[in-house]
Amino acid sequence: MLYHFYEMSHAAINPMRQMAKWAHNFNSSPNNPLASNYLARYQSAQLEMFLDATRRYEKPAFNLPFVQVDGKDVAITEEVVATKPFCKVLHFKRDTKRNDPPVLIIAPMSGHYATLLRGTVKKMLEDHDVYITDWTDARDVPMSEGTFDLDDYVDYIREFLQHLHKTFNARAHVLAVCQPGVPAMVTASLMAEEKDPARPASMTLMGSPIDVSVNPKGPNELATSRPLSWFENNVVMTVPFPNRGMMRRVYPGFLQLQGFMSMNLDRHVNAHLQHFRHLIKGDGESAEAHREFYDEYMAVMDLSADFYIQTIDRVFQRKLLAIGEYDYRDRRINPSAIEDIALFTIEGERDDITGIGQTEAAQKLVTNLPDKYKKHLLQSKVGHYGIFNGSRWREQIYPQVTEFIKSHRS
Repeated sequence: MLYHFYEMSHAAINPMRQMAKWAHNFNSSPNNPLASNYLARYQSAQLEMFLDATRRYEKPAFNLPFVQVDGKDVAITEEVVATKPFCKVLHFKRDTKRNDPPVLIIAPMSGHYATLLRGTVKKMLEDHDVYITDWTDARDVPMSEGTFDLDDYVDYIREFLQHLHKTFNARAHVLAVCQPGVPAMVTASLMAEEKDPARPASMTLMGSPIDVSVNPKGPNELATSRPLSWFENNVVMTVPFPNRGMMRRVYPGFLQLQGFMSMNLDRHVNAHLQHFRHLIKGDGESAEAHREFYDEYMAVMDLSADFYIQTIDRVFQRKLLAIGEYDYRDRRINPSAIEDIALFTIEGERDDITGIGQTEAAQKLVTNLPDKYKKHLLQSKVGHYGIFNGSRWREQIYPQVTEFIKSHRS
Protein backbone atom coordinates (compact mmCIF):
# COMPACT_ATOMS: atom_id res chain seq x y z
CA MET A 1 0.00 0.00 0.00
CA LEU A 2 2.86 2.42 0.71
CA TYR A 3 4.05 2.23 -2.91
CA HIS A 4 0.49 2.90 -4.11
CA PHE A 5 0.22 5.88 -1.75
CA TYR A 6 3.57 7.17 -3.05
CA GLU A 7 2.28 7.05 -6.65
CA MET A 8 -1.07 8.61 -5.70
CA SER A 9 0.61 11.45 -3.81
CA HIS A 10 2.67 12.32 -6.88
CA ALA A 11 -0.47 12.40 -8.99
CA ALA A 12 -2.40 14.44 -6.40
CA ILE A 13 0.29 17.09 -6.04
CA ASN A 14 0.78 17.57 -9.79
CA PRO A 15 -1.69 20.52 -10.10
CA MET A 16 0.18 22.36 -7.34
CA ARG A 17 3.44 21.70 -9.14
CA GLN A 18 2.10 23.15 -12.36
CA MET A 19 1.01 26.32 -10.56
CA ALA A 20 4.40 26.53 -8.83
CA LYS A 21 6.19 26.16 -12.19
CA TRP A 22 4.15 28.99 -13.66
CA ALA A 23 4.82 31.26 -10.69
CA HIS A 24 8.53 30.40 -10.66
CA ASN A 25 8.89 31.12 -14.38
CA PHE A 26 7.06 34.43 -13.95
CA ASN A 27 9.13 35.54 -10.96
CA SER A 28 12.45 34.62 -12.54
CA SER A 29 11.72 35.69 -16.12
CA PRO A 30 14.18 38.27 -17.53
CA ASN A 31 11.11 39.99 -19.02
CA ASN A 32 9.74 40.60 -15.53
CA PRO A 33 11.00 44.05 -14.40
CA LEU A 34 10.60 43.00 -10.75
CA ALA A 35 12.53 39.75 -11.08
CA SER A 36 15.73 41.20 -9.66
CA ASN A 37 14.29 42.52 -6.40
CA TYR A 38 14.69 40.66 -3.13
CA LEU A 39 11.03 39.64 -2.74
CA ALA A 40 10.87 38.07 -6.23
CA ARG A 41 14.14 36.21 -5.66
CA TYR A 42 12.89 35.00 -2.27
CA GLN A 43 9.63 33.74 -3.76
CA SER A 44 11.45 32.09 -6.67
CA ALA A 45 13.79 30.35 -4.24
CA GLN A 46 10.82 29.03 -2.23
CA LEU A 47 9.10 27.77 -5.37
CA GLU A 48 12.23 26.05 -6.66
CA MET A 49 12.75 24.31 -3.33
CA PHE A 50 9.12 23.08 -3.46
CA LEU A 51 9.51 21.84 -7.04
CA ASP A 52 12.74 20.03 -6.20
CA ALA A 53 11.20 18.40 -3.14
CA THR A 54 8.18 17.08 -5.03
CA ARG A 55 9.49 16.11 -8.47
CA ARG A 56 10.57 12.73 -9.78
CA TYR A 57 14.28 12.64 -10.50
CA GLU A 58 14.79 10.91 -13.84
CA LYS A 59 17.76 8.77 -14.77
CA PRO A 60 20.68 11.12 -15.53
CA ALA A 61 22.75 10.95 -18.70
CA PHE A 62 26.47 10.20 -18.70
CA ASN A 63 27.01 13.30 -20.85
CA LEU A 64 30.57 12.48 -21.89
CA PRO A 65 30.86 13.94 -25.40
CA PHE A 66 34.65 13.82 -25.39
CA VAL A 67 37.64 12.83 -23.27
CA GLN A 68 41.30 13.82 -23.13
CA VAL A 69 43.54 11.16 -24.69
CA ASP A 70 47.22 11.99 -25.15
CA GLY A 71 46.42 15.62 -24.49
CA LYS A 72 43.79 15.85 -27.22
CA ASP A 73 40.00 15.93 -27.14
CA VAL A 74 38.65 12.64 -28.47
CA ALA A 75 34.97 12.25 -29.34
CA ILE A 76 32.96 9.67 -27.38
CA THR A 77 29.97 7.77 -28.75
CA GLU A 78 27.76 5.73 -26.43
CA GLU A 79 26.63 2.42 -27.89
CA VAL A 80 24.73 -0.53 -26.43
CA VAL A 81 26.63 -3.75 -27.12
CA ALA A 82 24.62 -6.24 -25.04
CA THR A 83 21.08 -6.20 -23.73
CA LYS A 84 19.40 -8.27 -21.03
CA PRO A 85 16.06 -7.67 -19.28
CA PHE A 86 17.67 -6.16 -16.17
CA CYS A 87 20.81 -4.67 -17.69
CA LYS A 88 22.49 -3.42 -20.81
CA VAL A 89 26.18 -2.95 -21.43
CA LEU A 90 27.23 0.50 -22.60
CA HIS A 91 30.41 0.99 -24.60
CA PHE A 92 32.03 4.42 -24.61
CA LYS A 93 33.51 4.25 -28.08
CA ARG A 94 36.45 6.59 -28.54
CA ASP A 95 37.35 8.13 -31.89
CA THR A 96 40.90 6.81 -31.73
CA LYS A 97 42.97 3.97 -33.14
CA ARG A 98 44.67 3.20 -29.83
CA ASN A 99 44.69 -0.45 -28.81
CA ASP A 100 43.94 -0.10 -25.10
CA PRO A 101 42.84 -2.97 -22.84
CA PRO A 102 39.06 -3.51 -22.54
CA VAL A 103 37.66 -2.88 -19.06
CA LEU A 104 34.20 -3.88 -17.85
CA ILE A 105 33.13 -1.57 -15.04
CA ILE A 106 30.51 -3.34 -12.94
CA ALA A 107 28.37 -0.58 -11.50
CA PRO A 108 26.65 -1.27 -8.18
CA MET A 109 23.02 -2.33 -8.15
CA SER A 110 22.33 -0.53 -4.92
CA GLY A 111 19.82 2.18 -5.68
CA HIS A 112 21.63 4.74 -7.79
CA TYR A 113 22.12 4.51 -11.53
CA ALA A 114 25.40 3.65 -13.23
CA THR A 115 25.86 7.37 -13.97
CA LEU A 116 27.04 7.71 -10.37
CA LEU A 117 30.34 6.41 -11.79
CA ARG A 118 30.58 9.16 -14.39
CA GLY A 119 33.87 10.39 -12.93
CA THR A 120 35.23 6.83 -12.85
CA VAL A 121 34.36 6.28 -16.51
CA LYS A 122 35.74 9.62 -17.63
CA LYS A 123 39.16 8.98 -16.11
CA MET A 124 39.32 5.35 -17.23
CA LEU A 125 38.67 6.41 -20.82
CA GLU A 126 42.05 8.09 -20.99
CA ASP A 127 43.84 4.73 -21.12
CA HIS A 128 41.19 2.03 -21.59
CA ASP A 129 38.41 0.80 -23.83
CA VAL A 130 35.57 1.17 -21.33
CA TYR A 131 32.31 -0.75 -20.94
CA ILE A 132 29.84 -0.46 -18.06
CA THR A 133 26.85 -2.37 -16.73
CA ASP A 134 23.83 -0.06 -16.95
CA TRP A 135 21.28 -1.69 -14.64
CA THR A 136 17.58 -1.30 -15.39
CA ASP A 137 15.06 0.06 -12.90
CA ALA A 138 13.16 -3.05 -11.80
CA ARG A 139 9.83 -1.23 -11.93
CA ASP A 140 10.33 -0.95 -15.70
CA VAL A 141 10.87 -4.68 -16.28
CA PRO A 142 7.64 -6.57 -17.12
CA MET A 143 6.82 -9.66 -15.11
CA SER A 144 7.03 -11.68 -18.34
CA GLU A 145 10.83 -11.27 -18.19
CA GLY A 146 11.02 -13.42 -15.06
CA THR A 147 12.90 -12.84 -11.81
CA PHE A 148 16.40 -11.56 -11.06
CA ASP A 149 18.58 -12.65 -8.13
CA LEU A 150 22.25 -12.89 -7.20
CA ASP A 151 22.77 -16.01 -9.30
CA ASP A 152 21.30 -14.20 -12.31
CA TYR A 153 23.68 -11.32 -11.55
CA VAL A 154 26.60 -13.74 -11.83
CA ASP A 155 25.20 -15.11 -15.11
CA TYR A 156 25.01 -11.60 -16.51
CA ILE A 157 28.62 -10.76 -15.63
CA ARG A 158 29.85 -14.00 -17.13
CA GLU A 159 27.89 -13.47 -20.34
CA PHE A 160 29.21 -9.92 -20.66
CA LEU A 161 32.80 -11.10 -20.19
CA GLN A 162 32.29 -13.77 -22.83
CA HIS A 163 30.94 -11.13 -25.19
CA LEU A 164 34.04 -8.98 -24.68
CA HIS A 165 36.34 -11.98 -25.14
CA LYS A 166 34.67 -12.76 -28.44
CA THR A 167 34.99 -9.12 -29.50
CA PHE A 168 38.67 -8.67 -28.61
CA ASN A 169 39.94 -12.26 -28.66
CA ALA A 170 41.52 -11.37 -25.34
CA ARG A 171 40.59 -11.50 -21.68
CA ALA A 172 38.94 -8.31 -20.44
CA HIS A 173 39.58 -6.61 -17.12
CA VAL A 174 36.95 -6.08 -14.41
CA LEU A 175 36.55 -3.09 -12.12
CA ALA A 176 33.79 -3.68 -9.55
CA VAL A 177 32.66 -0.76 -7.40
CA CYS A 178 31.18 -1.55 -3.98
CA GLN A 179 28.25 -4.02 -4.02
CA PRO A 180 29.29 -6.10 -7.10
CA GLY A 181 32.52 -7.19 -5.44
CA VAL A 182 30.91 -10.40 -4.17
CA PRO A 183 29.22 -11.47 -7.45
CA ALA A 184 32.41 -10.51 -9.31
CA MET A 185 34.43 -12.82 -7.05
CA VAL A 186 31.86 -15.58 -7.53
CA THR A 187 31.97 -15.17 -11.31
CA ALA A 188 35.77 -15.19 -11.39
CA SER A 189 35.89 -18.30 -9.19
CA LEU A 190 33.47 -20.19 -11.45
CA MET A 191 35.24 -19.16 -14.64
CA ALA A 192 38.65 -19.98 -13.19
CA GLU A 193 37.54 -23.43 -12.04
CA GLU A 194 36.18 -24.18 -15.51
CA LYS A 195 39.22 -22.67 -17.26
CA ASP A 196 36.87 -20.43 -19.19
CA PRO A 197 38.98 -18.57 -21.78
CA ALA A 198 36.85 -15.47 -21.14
CA ARG A 199 37.78 -15.27 -17.45
CA PRO A 200 39.01 -11.78 -16.58
CA ALA A 201 42.71 -10.98 -16.82
CA SER A 202 42.46 -8.81 -13.72
CA MET A 203 39.86 -7.83 -11.16
CA THR A 204 39.87 -4.55 -9.22
CA LEU A 205 37.51 -4.44 -6.23
CA MET A 206 36.78 -1.00 -4.79
CA GLY A 207 35.09 -0.65 -1.39
CA SER A 208 33.42 -4.07 -1.67
CA PRO A 209 31.77 -5.93 1.24
CA ILE A 210 33.63 -9.23 0.87
CA ASP A 211 33.70 -9.89 4.63
CA VAL A 212 31.37 -7.59 6.54
CA SER A 213 32.38 -9.06 9.90
CA VAL A 214 35.57 -6.98 9.63
CA ASN A 215 35.08 -3.46 11.00
CA PRO A 216 31.29 -3.31 10.36
CA LYS A 217 29.72 0.04 9.49
CA GLY A 218 26.19 1.44 9.49
CA PRO A 219 24.81 -0.51 6.50
CA ASN A 220 26.24 -3.76 7.92
CA GLU A 221 24.68 -3.14 11.30
CA LEU A 222 21.31 -2.30 9.77
CA ALA A 223 21.33 -5.47 7.64
CA THR A 224 22.16 -7.67 10.63
CA SER A 225 20.01 -5.99 13.29
CA ARG A 226 16.76 -7.60 12.11
CA PRO A 227 15.73 -11.04 10.87
CA LEU A 228 15.35 -11.62 7.15
CA SER A 229 11.58 -11.78 7.58
CA TRP A 230 11.56 -8.14 8.72
CA PHE A 231 13.00 -6.99 5.39
CA GLU A 232 10.54 -9.18 3.51
CA ASN A 233 7.59 -7.71 5.41
CA ASN A 234 8.64 -4.07 5.73
CA VAL A 235 10.69 -2.93 2.73
CA VAL A 236 9.66 -5.29 -0.08
CA MET A 237 6.68 -3.97 -2.02
CA THR A 238 4.76 -4.61 -5.24
CA VAL A 239 5.12 -2.24 -8.18
CA PRO A 240 1.73 -0.62 -8.85
CA PHE A 241 -0.01 0.25 -12.10
CA PRO A 242 0.80 1.94 -14.53
CA ASN A 243 4.50 1.02 -14.35
CA ARG A 244 5.69 -1.58 -16.86
CA GLY A 245 6.86 -3.81 -14.02
CA MET A 246 3.51 -3.77 -12.23
CA MET A 247 3.12 -6.66 -9.77
CA ARG A 248 6.88 -7.17 -9.53
CA ARG A 249 8.24 -7.41 -5.97
CA VAL A 250 10.89 -4.76 -5.39
CA TYR A 251 12.81 -2.79 -2.82
CA PRO A 252 11.59 0.67 -3.90
CA GLY A 253 14.01 3.43 -4.74
CA PHE A 254 12.19 6.00 -2.60
CA LEU A 255 12.78 3.84 0.50
CA GLN A 256 16.44 3.47 -0.38
CA LEU A 257 16.72 7.23 -0.77
CA GLN A 258 15.35 7.72 2.73
CA GLY A 259 18.09 5.44 4.00
CA PHE A 260 20.79 7.31 2.07
CA MET A 261 19.58 10.67 3.35
CA SER A 262 19.24 9.55 6.98
CA MET A 263 22.89 8.45 7.12
CA ASN A 264 24.04 12.07 6.75
CA LEU A 265 20.84 14.02 7.43
CA ASP A 266 22.50 17.10 8.95
CA ARG A 267 24.79 17.44 5.94
CA HIS A 268 21.85 17.29 3.50
CA VAL A 269 19.75 19.77 5.50
CA ASN A 270 22.64 22.24 5.62
CA ALA A 271 23.28 21.78 1.90
CA HIS A 272 19.67 22.66 1.08
CA LEU A 273 19.70 25.67 3.41
CA GLN A 274 22.83 26.91 1.66
CA HIS A 275 21.19 26.29 -1.71
CA PHE A 276 18.18 28.38 -0.63
CA ARG A 277 20.50 31.24 0.36
CA HIS A 278 22.42 30.99 -2.93
CA LEU A 279 19.16 31.23 -4.86
CA ILE A 280 18.12 34.36 -2.98
CA LYS A 281 21.53 35.94 -3.55
CA GLY A 282 21.48 35.01 -7.23
CA ASP A 283 24.65 32.94 -6.88
CA GLY A 284 24.04 30.92 -10.04
CA GLU A 285 27.30 28.98 -10.01
CA SER A 286 26.83 27.59 -6.49
CA ALA A 287 23.16 26.85 -7.14
CA GLU A 288 23.99 24.95 -10.34
CA ALA A 289 26.62 22.85 -8.54
CA HIS A 290 23.99 21.92 -5.95
CA ARG A 291 21.49 20.99 -8.67
CA GLU A 292 23.98 18.81 -10.51
CA PHE A 293 24.86 16.87 -7.36
CA TYR A 294 21.28 16.31 -6.20
CA ASP A 295 19.97 15.54 -9.69
CA GLU A 296 22.32 12.54 -9.52
CA TYR A 297 21.91 11.73 -5.84
CA MET A 298 18.10 11.86 -5.82
CA ALA A 299 17.70 9.69 -8.93
CA VAL A 300 17.13 6.18 -7.61
CA MET A 301 15.88 2.89 -9.00
CA ASP A 302 13.88 -0.03 -7.63
CA LEU A 303 15.76 -3.27 -6.98
CA SER A 304 14.44 -6.75 -7.62
CA ALA A 305 13.28 -8.15 -4.27
CA ASP A 306 14.91 -11.53 -4.96
CA PHE A 307 18.28 -9.89 -5.52
CA TYR A 308 17.91 -7.59 -2.51
CA ILE A 309 16.84 -10.27 -0.03
CA GLN A 310 19.56 -12.67 -1.20
CA THR A 311 22.16 -9.92 -0.78
CA ILE A 312 21.01 -9.24 2.79
CA ASP A 313 21.03 -12.97 3.52
CA ARG A 314 24.18 -14.22 1.76
CA VAL A 315 26.47 -11.19 1.99
CA PHE A 316 25.52 -9.39 5.20
CA GLN A 317 23.83 -11.84 7.52
CA ARG A 318 25.49 -15.19 6.76
CA LYS A 319 28.70 -13.83 5.15
CA LEU A 320 28.86 -16.97 3.02
CA LEU A 321 31.71 -16.02 0.67
CA ALA A 322 33.97 -15.02 3.55
CA ILE A 323 33.47 -18.33 5.40
CA GLY A 324 33.73 -20.52 2.31
CA GLU A 325 30.08 -21.56 2.16
CA TYR A 326 28.75 -19.53 -0.79
CA ASP A 327 26.71 -21.58 -3.26
CA TYR A 328 25.85 -20.60 -6.81
CA ARG A 329 22.86 -22.62 -8.03
CA ASP A 330 23.68 -25.38 -5.51
CA ARG A 331 27.34 -25.37 -6.53
CA ARG A 332 29.93 -24.48 -3.88
CA ILE A 333 32.15 -21.56 -4.87
CA ASN A 334 35.89 -22.09 -4.59
CA PRO A 335 37.93 -18.85 -4.82
CA SER A 336 41.14 -20.89 -4.46
CA ALA A 337 40.56 -21.92 -8.09
CA ILE A 338 41.70 -18.43 -9.10
CA GLU A 339 45.32 -18.81 -10.16
CA ASP A 340 45.87 -16.28 -12.95
CA ILE A 341 43.32 -13.52 -12.40
CA ALA A 342 45.21 -10.57 -10.93
CA LEU A 343 43.47 -9.06 -7.89
CA PHE A 344 43.67 -5.43 -6.79
CA THR A 345 41.67 -4.44 -3.68
CA ILE A 346 41.13 -0.77 -2.82
CA GLU A 347 39.77 0.73 0.39
CA GLY A 348 39.25 4.25 1.73
CA GLU A 349 40.59 5.28 5.12
CA ARG A 350 37.38 7.19 5.94
CA ASP A 351 34.88 4.84 4.33
CA ASP A 352 31.70 4.86 6.44
CA ILE A 353 29.91 2.27 4.28
CA THR A 354 32.47 -0.49 3.73
CA GLY A 355 34.86 -0.74 6.67
CA ILE A 356 38.61 -1.07 6.38
CA GLY A 357 39.54 -4.70 5.82
CA GLN A 358 36.24 -5.80 4.28
CA THR A 359 37.54 -5.57 0.71
CA GLU A 360 41.08 -6.71 1.51
CA ALA A 361 39.49 -9.93 2.81
CA ALA A 362 39.28 -11.04 -0.84
CA GLN A 363 43.06 -11.44 -0.86
CA LYS A 364 42.81 -14.15 1.80
CA LEU A 365 40.33 -16.15 -0.27
CA VAL A 366 42.54 -16.56 -3.35
CA THR A 367 44.96 -18.92 -1.64
CA ASN A 368 46.48 -20.23 -4.88
CA LEU A 369 47.03 -16.86 -6.51
CA PRO A 370 50.75 -15.97 -6.63
CA ASP A 371 51.79 -12.78 -4.86
CA LYS A 372 52.84 -11.19 -8.16
CA TYR A 373 49.14 -11.07 -9.08
CA LYS A 374 48.07 -9.37 -5.84
CA LYS A 375 47.93 -5.73 -4.81
CA HIS A 376 46.14 -3.82 -2.04
CA LEU A 377 45.70 -0.10 -1.47
CA LEU A 378 44.38 1.70 1.60
CA GLN A 379 43.91 5.24 0.34
CA SER A 380 44.29 7.91 2.99
CA LYS A 381 41.85 10.78 3.49
CA VAL A 382 39.00 9.41 1.34
CA GLY A 383 35.55 8.08 2.15
CA HIS A 384 33.48 5.60 0.19
CA TYR A 385 32.74 7.82 -2.83
CA GLY A 386 36.23 9.29 -2.86
CA ILE A 387 37.61 5.89 -3.86
CA PHE A 388 36.15 6.19 -7.35
CA ASN A 389 35.36 9.91 -7.74
CA GLY A 390 37.10 13.18 -7.07
CA SER A 391 40.66 14.46 -7.06
CA ARG A 392 42.26 11.62 -5.08
CA TRP A 393 40.67 9.08 -7.42
CA ARG A 394 42.06 10.94 -10.43
CA GLU A 395 45.48 11.80 -9.05
CA GLN A 396 46.40 9.00 -6.62
CA ILE A 397 44.18 5.94 -7.10
CA TYR A 398 43.66 5.85 -10.85
CA PRO A 399 47.38 5.84 -11.77
CA GLN A 400 47.79 2.67 -9.72
CA VAL A 401 44.67 1.08 -11.24
CA THR A 402 45.75 1.67 -14.82
CA GLU A 403 49.30 0.50 -14.09
CA PHE A 404 47.92 -2.68 -12.52
CA ILE A 405 45.65 -3.39 -15.48
CA LYS A 406 48.34 -2.77 -18.06
CA SER A 407 50.84 -4.96 -16.24
CA HIS A 408 48.41 -7.89 -16.38
CA ARG A 409 47.20 -7.72 -19.98
CA SER A 410 46.39 -11.12 -21.45
